[in-house]
Amino acid sequence: MTFPFNAYVLAFTGAFLVTLLTLPLWRAWCERHGLLDDPGHRKIHHKPVPLAGGLAVFSGMAVVVLGALVFVKLQLLNPEAVDKLSYGLGRRAPELAAILLGALAMLLLGWWDDRHELKPAVKFAGQCLIALAVAAAGIRVTLFVPSLVFSYLVTVLWILTVTNALNFNDNMNGLCGGLGVVAAGWMAFHSAREGQYLVASVALLVLGSLLGFLPFNFPRASVFLGDAGSHLVVFLLAVLAILPHFYSARQPDLNRWAVLSPLLILAVPLADLASVVWIRTRHRRPFWIGDTNHFSHRLVRAGLTRLQAVLVLWLAAALAGAVTLVF
Repeated sequence: MTFPFNAYVLAFTGAFLVTLLTLPLWRAWCERHGLLDDPGHRKIHHKPVPLAGGLAVFSGMAVVVLGALVFVKLQLLNPEAVDKLSYGLGRRAPELAAILLGALAMLLLGWWDDRHELKPAVKFAGQCLIALAVAAAGIRVTLFVPSLVFSYLVTVLWILTVTNALNFNDNMNGLCGGLGVVAAGWMAFHSAREGQYLVASVALLVLGSLLGFLPFNFPRASVFLGDAGSHLVVFLLAVLAILPHFYSARQPDLNRWAVLSPLLILAVPLADLASVVWIRTRHRRPFWIGDTNHFSHRLVRAGLTRLQAVLVLWLAAALAGAVTLVF
């Protein structure tokens, strides 16, 4: 195999296997330390479920990233791969560090919420600080507007919106993880096609980790992502939507409308967020208080089983992502 295909294979398979193999260990750890989601109002499970998904997904990514750094440092790959990876890692080191540290911070914020049920304002403040740190590291949305203030505002708004959109969709077995798989897959495809090998590798890390988690969560769940896992996954997807150069003035052959690709790739969770916020606002209820008006719940009320509702939303997300091919 030649670079970057071998890097893609290692990123995907490494993340998949590490997550798959460490998840039973994290599940036992959560059971031992009481990190469980207990049955209750609006919940469909009847016994406590370990919140081990996020810890396993992060392990899958972190182990592979650390392994890759060791391989590059010790020059254990072929010379071409070492040269290109060394150049890419050096050039995007601040951004990659911000992604990993931001992912860890989101994981810890969600873990703290799983443990102590943080007030919405406290959780939102934590999300804002992490989003600001990411923007400060240079991972920013511009939308062709040459204003640093505008770039910061749009970047923070984007990360907060995507974070809460997919968090809202963590309401049925496999739904959040499956939507994450679809989104990460499309982002990996577009990045690889444009030769952005580091971005594609990160997307494949996310994809592999989530696929390693899904067998434990769908169709029956022996583990949940929890707030720790959902915060981690959606943060990574929000950042991955910013990193690729869907359009550049240096590549005039690309369609300027390609900057809308992330909106299409994440269309299902974003539309669901807009829908439930509108419904709750119309009924004069706080939009952050959960209910059963999500797309998944409405599909079940329309006659589908929970399994069918999740599969329909996965398919809708895949088809929305496919529209980006016209760009």
